[in-house]
Amino acid sequence: MTMRALVFDKDLRFIEDHLAPAAADGEALVRVTLAGICATDLELVKGYMGFKGVLGHEFTGVVEECADPALKGKRVVGEINVPCDRCGLCKKGMGNHCPERTVLGILGRDGAFAEYLTLPERNLHIVPDSVTDEEAVFTEPLAAAFEIIEQVDLGFNDRVCVLGDGRLGLLVAQVLSLTGSELLAIGKHPDKLELLGMLGIRTALLEEFSEIKKSFDIVVDCTGRAGGGGGLEMAISLVRPRGTVVLKTTVAESGPIDLNRLVIDEITVVGSRCGPFPPAIRALEEDKVDVRPLINKRFPLEDGVEAFKYAATPGVLKVLLES
Repeated sequence: MTMRALVFDKDLRFIEDHLAPAAADGEALVRVTLAGICATDLELVKGYMGFKGVLGHEFTGVVEECADPALKGKRVVGEINVPCDRCGLCKKGMGNHCPERTVLGILGRDGAFAEYLTLPERNLHIVPDSVTDEEAVFTEPLAAAFEIIEQVDLGFNDRVCVLGDGRLGLLVAQVLSLTGSELLAIGKHPDKLELLGMLGIRTALLEEFSEIKKSFDIVVDCTGRAGGGGGLEMAISLVRPRGTVVLKTTVAESGPIDLNRLVIDEITVVGSRCGPFPPAIRALEEDKVDVRPLINKRFPLEDGVEAFKYAATPGVLKVLLES
């Protein structure tokens, strides 16, 4: 069986007759209805991870083939890491870090910018009826935001700063606002920060920011800028001694950075990647986060190359592809 797909191999192309994936034992065949272009996808086409194949890992779809009758015909979203289940890390419950894992649309597994994808049944989560496809497609990045709460103990009196007002930064700020911490989101774009301001989240423009350095207990870097002058460097300047910096930035290229301050101020650095789907789905179902203002435009799958160009335009947040 063939399918329409957006394929990357040195360049990005729309293909009418790409080979459709076949579900292995324990896997489900999912018909993709909607998929989102994220910052990682934009980095992949620059060479990040050396990936070749069908891109895309944020999706909503319908299960067409599977062994589990409770899943067949259901609207689903899916966790993107597929571990081997045999290695030492998998046996310790750390499958997301399995050295033999595949990752949907990122590492060794064709992704969601196509008519069909496959994932293990255990990776799939049913979408509640009250959550639209447009909202559900944000589950994966929203789960990544909830991962911060899993990794870092956020107290009511903690001063927390989110750096970056892009796609992920806006989601992270909304999720961390649920903790009751004293939160500030810093960005470069007044219109994006206004989305948070309307939700009661305190914001500041980077160019106007003048608070005392080294004043935050926790700083989260969602800038998408690495190396000298990037988000990590600014995060280090803002976090207090023995505070915590959480890194969400992954980019194709990185530059040198002075790490002496990490040692001098005994700063804890936490890398943060994929996260738990259940709290993300509940947050959407209970309207605790609002993802709809982040959607800028929808494109049909066949216009995927144009959609990528639009998604890379400064100021654009979320672009969706319809299969």
